[in-house]
Amino acid sequence: MFDKILIANRGEIALRVIRACREMGIASVAVHSTADANAMHVRMADEAVCIGPNSSTDSYLSFPAIIAACEVTGAQAIHPGYGFLSENQNFVQIVEDHGITFIGPSAEHISQMGDKITAKETAEKLGIPVVPGSAGGVPTVEDAKKVAADMGYPVIIKATAGGGGRGMKVALNEQEIENSFRTARSEAKAAFGNDEVYIEKYLQKPRHIEIQVFGDGQGNGVHLGERDCSLQRRHQKVLEEAPGPCITEEERARIGKICADAIGAMNYRGAGTIEFLYENGEFYFIEMNTRLQVEHPVTEAIFGVDLVREQIRVAAGQKLSFTQDELQINGHAIEVRINAERLPNFAPCPGKITQYHAPGGLGVRMDSALYQGYSIPPYYDSLIGKLIVHGRDRTEALARLNRALGELIVDGVDTTVPLFHALLAEKDIHTGDYDIHWLEKWLAANFG
Repeated sequence: MFDKILIANRGEIALRVIRACREMGIASVAVHSTADANAMHVRMADEAVCIGPNSSTDSYLSFPAIIAACEVTGAQAIHPGYGFLSENQNFVQIVEDHGITFIGPSAEHISQMGDKITAKETAEKLGIPVVPGSAGGVPTVEDAKKVAADMGYPVIIKATAGGGGRGMKVALNEQEIENSFRTARSEAKAAFGNDEVYIEKYLQKPRHIEIQVFGDGQGNGVHLGERDCSLQRRHQKVLEEAPGPCITEEERARIGKICADAIGAMNYRGAGTIEFLYENGEFYFIEMNTRLQVEHPVTEAIFGVDLVREQIRVAAGQKLSFTQDELQINGHAIEVRINAERLPNFAPCPGKITQYHAPGGLGVRMDSALYQGYSIPPYYDSLIGKLIVHGRDRTEALARLNRALGELIVDGVDTTVPLFHALLAEKDIHTGDYDIHWLEKWLAANFG
């Protein structure tokens, strides 16, 4: 086992990893930009190293600065958290070339699943159901028209190197295909430096279901059920829950086994998430995230496992500490993402926290790096906390969420807490009757 781990991240996820290290008796090293000199993860870690100025490009994304911090402190491994360098195969290769362990999958697996076309081809070979679509990249408008005509409208055009909804356009008919194709390529080039796109059948009212998987790199793979992440705004998740309110035990067992078998066959190491669109009882692969997800706490709540601890264990060469048969769902969990944003336009709202009180009580967890007097910097993501609740069933979890939101106090900046109060007044939320388009329509009707 490692003696010291460097966390190449910030905010609540850095704190999450530090806490797991402390429970395991492992020393932790925080890295930070000058803007984060007073951040909570810097205060909580055993050691801290400043790795650059405010810009993430010159700090949290700087390969040399992070490697140097490892060498100066003697850290034997790097945990990337999520975002930043967590899915950068070049970084992983450089880390390993320096004799440092990357707590995550291999550079090969990150590369394999990072390109959408290669990922889809890999999924098909592993027996994972996929959305009907082009065999690979679609280079011209004429090719796009032919693929769409053969498949049938509507279709969706996606950047092969995409994510977060960028480089993604829907064409409802032949009249829209040319403009959608050109716009998707232009956005993809600007966002990712790669204008290659592919085409898939566009599902009308799907849900976003993701399967949490885990492998130890020794041929053992398991799944930890699904999370429903259908409540999204501009392809960004807002609320996540587990288990999915629309998934049956039979469906869970079927798709879970497919995913677990695939992870074992790949000799995949660490945490991963296989994401699907789900409609009319069928699952359609869209991508795989080769890292820990923001919403991992809801899975931890219903299975009673520490996913970060397990990441560290398998990175150190140990086998999985649990088998598939030992993983049993207990109750229901929901997470809401608290952002420092001003409604109704969701504009970032950095500033000084004048008062902060985290909710508590049975089945309530608040993952946040906030404290009274802390100044949220304007340079990074607006996520400032995750409120996670766990109950015996979905009804109890929703009631607990409502109670916990009422206890949460964040003064000094605007947050998205009022959004969740409003959502909890909606019948569709309580019945679970929504798809990936529901929230956008609701926001347009209620926030303009």
